[in-house]
Amino acid sequence: MRSHWCGELRASDVGKQVTLNGWVHRRRDHGGVIFLDLRDREGVTQVVLHPQEQPEAYGIAEAVRSEYVLGITGVVRARIPGAENPKMVTGEIEVAAEAIEIFAKAQTPPFQIEDRIEVKEETRLKYRYIDLRRPEMQRGLKMRHEVIKAIRDFFDGEQFIEVETPMLNKSTPEGARDYLVPSRLQPGSFFALQQSPQLFKQLLMVAGLDRYYQVVRCFRDEDPRADRQPDFTQLDMEVSFADEAEVRRLTEQMFVSIMQRTLGVAIETPFPQMTYDEALDTYGSDKPDLRFGLPMVDLTKVFAGTGVQMFQNALSKGGAVKGLRVPTGAGFSRKEFEALVGVAKTYGAGGMAWILYGSGGATGPLTKALSAEEVEGVKQVSGALEGDAVLIVCDALRVAQRSLGEVRLALAAKLGLRPELAPTDPESWKFLWVIDAPMVEWNPKENRWDPTHHPFTAPHDTDVDLIETDPGAVRSRAYDAVLNGSEVAGGSIRIHDPQMQRKVFGLIGIDEEKAERMFGWFVDAYNYGAPPHGGIAAGVDRIVAMLAGKDNIREVMAFPKSSAMTDLMTGAPDIVDQSLLDDLHVKVVVPPPD
Repeated sequence: MRSHWCGELRASDVGKQVTLNGWVHRRRDHGGVIFLDLRDREGVTQVVLHPQEQPEAYGIAEAVRSEYVLGITGVVRARIPGAENPKMVTGEIEVAAEAIEIFAKAQTPPFQIEDRIEVKEETRLKYRYIDLRRPEMQRGLKMRHEVIKAIRDFFDGEQFIEVETPMLNKSTPEGARDYLVPSRLQPGSFFALQQSPQLFKQLLMVAGLDRYYQVVRCFRDEDPRADRQPDFTQLDMEVSFADEAEVRRLTEQMFVSIMQRTLGVAIETPFPQMTYDEALDTYGSDKPDLRFGLPMVDLTKVFAGTGVQMFQNALSKGGAVKGLRVPTGAGFSRKEFEALVGVAKTYGAGGMAWILYGSGGATGPLTKALSAEEVEGVKQVSGALEGDAVLIVCDALRVAQRSLGEVRLALAAKLGLRPELAPTDPESWKFLWVIDAPMVEWNPKENRWDPTHHPFTAPHDTDVDLIETDPGAVRSRAYDAVLNGSEVAGGSIRIHDPQMQRKVFGLIGIDEEKAERMFGWFVDAYNYGAPPHGGIAAGVDRIVAMLAGKDNIREVMAFPKSSAMTDLMTGAPDIVDQSLLDDLHVKVVVPPPD
């Protein structure tokens, strides 16, 4: 039904008879001459109609309005000198219409089909099919297509096999709540939608596939958050007879392929590495943004003999003192400092102090309680200069690290330290591997050890003996890929010995009976010969959003849910007919209103 896309025609096409299909982007009537800007996914072409030259087509065009769907046949001609539009790739030509067919009429849309619009997201999601007509949104979906195509081409070239794994699985603890699907044929039993293909991809290694990947849809019933979706897409990869270095090499080369294909930018490999402990101690985060500095420093030794009571209390319990130098921070107002204190408290700190190093000496709420040696020690360790300030948090080690790490991010935003993204500049993309995370972390609420990643992550060989004596000191063979302060991929070398797997289950509170019921089918496979293997999963939605310059993954998903995890377009989730519930042997109990 078309000979060309609307964004395809150029001056070299002048004189050609063409047929275009698309939506009316704009209609303009200039003293009897009608101009239509016809839009499809590839661009916009100007169509012109004169009443004397094309009276029948002109008569139809008089009834045309914005977003009507048309088919137009005509001849390409050059625009008259001075009427060219350099902002359009088709700006040198126009199509003199000879015939018009109206395929569909349209009501006035709820918002303009433009890139920069001021419309509530709720409205955009309700009318997503209209929102997706905007060129900006279509560019995001094209970027998504290119990323996934680059992933598939790369792994195909590395002799990986794409295997689909079941969506309907057995419910197992994987860090989030499962979405459950009742079984009609097995009353009272439920499937769980897969949170990830973790166990199946490991079984594919036992099955001898050796190299597996999948671009897969996953489901997690998690509390609402700005950048979270209940159903999302990830790249899943597993490889046999490989160590950490090989998995990281493959992942790096995948990112090289993605960046080259989508942005034409060459990134350097290998990516730098940092241990989990180093990342937290220096940046207060296990996914540090390396596009700016502001490293934290350890002030614990400076305050080892302090007379400040709150510091004494924290240090006596094994806590730490962390500091953060703020360039030009001596000029901040008390209100600005209090706002930063609020950030620290939000992330668990009991409070935050500060010292100002001005031309007249050190000042600040804390300085009267400090000795001259402590004030000078803070200056020396932090590297503070005249005009700077130093922020100080004294608390349990992880609390001090993470709370001051969040203050670091707030400061970067306040001081404009994050450079503006230049997509084709390799310096805009700061990749990092964070390695050697603890295998388990203590959960004081549940009084147990929880896996930092998942219970199938292998410990370092040299740390195995610590599982019995000091579990918190056991390092995992895990690795997370971080890009500009966001985790874009995470993986590990897996446990492949059934005895070790049972030992880890016991450590995290899964007794033998529960382990057999939930994972017996999986662990039993290891008794038939499991190769050493490892893998990684990468968040496709997050990667695409970052490459497209978007802060929210909803901007690069065709039909996302709202921040409240609802589909405003279809009205899902919704009640269902009682007959269906009866078939599924399910009874709905609606909780009383709050």
